[in-house]
Amino acid sequence: MTDAVPVEADIQLIQRILPHRYPFLLVDKVRDIDPMKSAVGIKNVTFNEPQFTGHFPGAPIFPGVQIVEAMAQTAAVMVGVSMNLADKNMLVYFMGIDSCKFRRKVVPGDQLMMTVTTKRGGGKVWKFSARAEVDGELAAEAEFSAMMDFPKG
Repeated sequence: MTDAVPVEADIQLIQRILPHRYPFLLVDKVRDIDPMKSAVGIKNVTFNEPQFTGHFPGAPIFPGVQIVEAMAQTAAVMVGVSMNLADKNMLVYFMGIDSCKFRRKVVPGDQLMMTVTTKRGGGKVWKFSARAEVDGELAAEAEFSAMMDFPKG
């Protein structure tokens, strides 16, 4: 019998995989995990997040760079769940953002749905493509690479 990989990661499992914490933990749930291949991350954008005090007063917009970071965190959770890396101190480092386009603004009250797909992976260096949508409308898309610093031993 093999251990089944969960198809969903709640916030407790996410925190056991990612080292990020408030205010930089930018994914609330990861679902539809197809091990090593794809996953869907969910980020509920709320007005009480600190970036909205300055981005922008009176017209809050979720920063595009944080959308890309949320995509990367979704990818890291997908890899962490797929490889059973909860509580193993995995770190992930951005290596590059090969392309990125922002298509619509994201504001408090929006739910960001990020679909991340592995283009290349299995070793230390991985490449992903991602799309972020709000209510089915494309908000951002990106291709990025990351280095997985897997636990020793």
